[in-house]
Amino acid sequence: MIHERLLDILVCPETRSGLRLADEALLQMINAAIQQGVLTNRCGEPVEKPLDAALIREDNALAYPVVDDIPIMLVDEAIPLDSLRNTSEA
Repeated sequence: MIHERLLDILVCPETRSGLRLADEALLQMINAAIQQGVLTNRCGEPVEKPLDAALIREDNALAYPVVDDIPIMLVDEAIPLDSLRNTSEA
């Protein structure tokens, strides 16, 4: 789990806006899309491993995966949440 102090200082590397932990419902949607094989990161590469946690940008546009309690703060590894909404509507 992400320590609260770390969450207070982490920002999006692209916009410098704040981040919050994904709630359980959003995490389930992300993992369902991963399981279906329809979720890609910003580079267009498929996201293959289910997430235990994710950090969501303030504008709800991107999710940064958390792997083994380590936030992956690379813009190219971020998951665009608009693509998640598109896959859930299909």
